[in-house]
Amino acid sequence: MNLLDDKLESLITVCEEKNFTKAGIKLGLTQPAVSNHMKKLEEELGITLFLQKKGDLELTIEGQIVLLYAKRMKGLLEKMNQKIIDAKNNLQNLRIGITQTQESGLMLEVLSKMAIEDDKLSITIITDTIKNLYDKLDNFEIDLAIIEGKPSNHSFNYIMLDTDYLSCIASPEHKFKNKSIITLNDLKKEHLILRLPDSSTRQLFESTLESINDSIKNFDVTVEVDNISTIKSLIQKNIGVTILATNTCQKEIKKGKLISLPIENLNMIRETNLVYHKNFQYNDILNTIIKLYNEANKKLNW
Repeated sequence: MNLLDDKLESLITVCEEKNFTKAGIKLGLTQPAVSNHMKKLEEELGITLFLQKKGDLELTIEGQIVLLYAKRMKGLLEKMNQKIIDAKNNLQNLRIGITQTQESGLMLEVLSKMAIEDDKLSITIITDTIKNLYDKLDNFEIDLAIIEGKPSNHSFNYIMLDTDYLSCIASPEHKFKNKSIITLNDLKKEHLILRLPDSSTRQLFESTLESINDSIKNFDVTVEVDNISTIKSLIQKNIGVTILATNTCQKEIKKGKLISLPIENLNMIRETNLVYHKNFQYNDILNTIIKLYNEANKKLNW
């Protein structure tokens, strides 16, 4: 059941597809029908939605405002529908957003255990970038987000789950194996396999370098990969070294498949936070996540 105004639904789809024809195909409408929706929306609001430019569609400032609130309305309506279905079935569905870093750590295990132990709870896990997860949370597309760093949006509350730090991760066969700490000069002589520049891990590494008047340009970044599991697999084969959060590699380090080395004079500490709207009412859910995470972390470190 879709209660969102058809014109707003068309606007959201046009902006996702960046093309009127593709949006029409996705919505099961003709291109003229989609164009008519946009024209009517402009007339009703007394604004222009799109800039008159060739090539890619670009929203006006007013259009960006309409899109923002259209997404929020869609998220709230979908949430309302889901809550009605859950109430009829005496169930609770929870949509939780996590980053790739969390996906590679303990969080999937924790959330899965939580859903298994409560037969009235179902959990949908969405993996995305921090920016996109904040957008989804803001638009009520997800109920909670588990994210590295503190939220800047004052409409969110957060609870710190853990603290972690970035370090050099290498194969136990690497020449670093007998070192307890490495220097930046050591690292500059190595082939680096890093996450993409827009990842929070990469940004923390680069900003820390800049704080000591150094730059990523002074390092041999040989491979850039978005997937953390792929990076860990390449490191285990001793193809290069990487910079990752130690919690992300805890299981492999414990099994002797990877080693973690601090970097001299480089302090890359960050928090993992459980982020939610101030009107989130399920404190029992928050407490359960914290309890299960602490138990899993304690077990891993035994």
